[in-house]
Amino acid sequence: MSPVQLECGDGSPLRLAKAAKHDSINAILSPMFVAHISLFLRQTIEGEMSTAFQNPPAPAHTITPSPPTSNTPSSLLTGAEVRKASRNGSHTSSTSGLAKTYIQANLIILPSRYAADFRLLCARNPVPCPLIAESATVGKYDAVKSWLTGLEGPDLLSAHDIRRDVPKYMVYRDSKLVKSHCADIVDEWTEDHVAFLIGCSYSFESALSDAGLPPRHTTADTIVPIYRTNIPLCPAGVFTGATYITSMRPYKRSEIEKVRDITRAFSVTHGEPIAWGWDAVERLGIKDIDTPDWGNPPVSTDGSRFGAFYGDEENVPVFWGCGVTPQEAVMKAGLEGTVMGHAPGHMLILDCRDWDIVLKAGS
Repeated sequence: MSPVQLECGDGSPLRLAKAAKHDSINAILSPMFVAHISLFLRQTIEGEMSTAFQNPPAPAHTITPSPPTSNTPSSLLTGAEVRKASRNGSHTSSTSGLAKTYIQANLIILPSRYAADFRLLCARNPVPCPLIAESATVGKYDAVKSWLTGLEGPDLLSAHDIRRDVPKYMVYRDSKLVKSHCADIVDEWTEDHVAFLIGCSYSFESALSDAGLPPRHTTADTIVPIYRTNIPLCPAGVFTGATYITSMRPYKRSEIEKVRDITRAFSVTHGEPIAWGWDAVERLGIKDIDTPDWGNPPVSTDGSRFGAFYGDEENVPVFWGCGVTPQEAVMKAGLEGTVMGHAPGHMLILDCRDWDIVLKAGS
């Protein structure tokens, strides 16, 4: 059994202690840089990216999140309700499908000496790392400042405790995973930590469902499959050598343009897909579509193994940038000290709504 399983396995009891604008980023990407990124992604999608960017072998520590429970309580209708339920231990599973229309955020918590480099990483890689907010001050776990124009910190997230308001957490020490799917991070948090909130693609799933395009994992009551890719991130300070992490939602070929149109407006929660089609699996460097690095394996329209339908127009893989990317970047960077984040699929749900984000994205 691994040290992770010994120290904080998925079946460990919850701690009883759980019951108790900041101006926009000045380093906005220049037109030349935006053009560069657009060209890079287009070349990736068209299969023209150099093989020099092939992804190194995946680390041995692949963590598969626990599946969500069915029959979600009807009380979990707002971000505040989900946070409270996570804090007191009454909700411990995936947040997919909860608090519909409320924005969900990925969480990464760093020692303050890495904060400036991390902000730059987000500015240089806005698709997989769209920065929404951060701790109001170093060490502050109950107040945030917003990086979104027109929304203040309290508009995004009011009464909260970042140490306890996520269903499950991951803890890294000296860039190694030491705790998995833990109930809280009260003991790990220090006055030197800074929390960053990154947009999450769960935020546009309500809009897809309302359009008659529910993501398959939401109807199957599983966690979205997540994969490492060979697309390199632009480096920033100590953060070098990392690659995009992507989430995948299968759709029919005839539905993809509508899916792109809907998700494009959610630019602060990853926006439209970065790639789609069966040929994209190889181009992105994904070895086995049936074996995601995180989350649950995808299924076909009839619930059988997705990979068995290679080339099928009714089962087409569609890939988005994913907020697990910052955690991967942290591990690649070899950071010293304690770093924390959400367990994949277990997000921090905010108080702002999807229409707030769409309006800001289109302004």
